[in-house]
Amino acid sequence: MKNTEILALSDEALNEQIKTEKANGQSLRFAHAISPLENPGRLKTSRKNVARLLTEQTRRKNEQATKTAN
Repeated sequence: MKNTEILALSDEALNEQIKTEKANGQSLRFAHAISPLENPGRLKTSRKNVARLLTEQTRRKNEQATKTAN
């Protein structure tokens, strides 16, 4: 998921995408523990996507906090 796609998401869609990516990452980890994945790089990609989404969520919360403080 690219940053432009993340920026276009609404707050609700962002929260849903975070839940989806976390669940996807967990299922990939479980599948990898049972038998090796064909492409183990998907684990890294999943973690990075979650981090990007959480970073955007934090940025939006901080932006809201500064707007209300002024």
